[in-house]
Amino acid sequence: MKIDIYNISGKVVDKMTTDVKVFNVELNPSLIRQAVLSELTNLRQGTHSSKNRSAVRGGGKKPWKQKGRGVARAGTIRSPLWKGGGVVFGPEPHSYSQKLPKKMSKHARRSVLSRKLHDKELIVLEQISFDTKKTSDFILFMKNFNILGKKTLILVDSFQENLILSSRNIRNVFIENVKSVSVYDLLDSEIILTDKNGINLFSKVLA
Repeated sequence: MKIDIYNISGKVVDKMTTDVKVFNVELNPSLIRQAVLSELTNLRQGTHSSKNRSAVRGGGKKPWKQKGRGVARAGTIRSPLWKGGGVVFGPEPHSYSQKLPKKMSKHARRSVLSRKLHDKELIVLEQISFDTKKTSDFILFMKNFNILGKKTLILVDSFQENLILSSRNIRNVFIENVKSVSVYDLLDSEIILTDKNGINLFSKVLA
């Protein structure tokens, strides 16, 4: 299938044929949900922790003798029943990682990209390149495409200092590497911007 190629001014300058195996895939909501949950779960650090009665400092000596005081027996001041004592069944550090097969991850990204292209939320530029670092120039660029104020994801294949500096003061503009972008980032954006190199890399990585 053919898609329009735009210049920075927002005018169509060319057309490009895309790989139907990547950009013409039926939407698979259940697979996308599974991929997003896996990505978000893997972001969790799992460092939550609490001290049980063996980890709390002190409490080695028996507070008082076993019998004769007329109060309940006590073996340590670090009992979970006491203030400052250990925690019973508290949280412990553990990993939340979920491994998603590569084929499923690729298919989820293909599914999202196909829907974005179908809904005209994927804009392909001839080349993503800015000569200046001015925020005003970047705002003008977004106005040319009528996307100012929308949550925009810009996918590039290399580090671009001018792009980063000119867009860093604008809300809801995010820059990611086209090779490592996640399903969640693709799904969470209102507009996806990339160039011909980005489309070719998608075809190479996801086909």
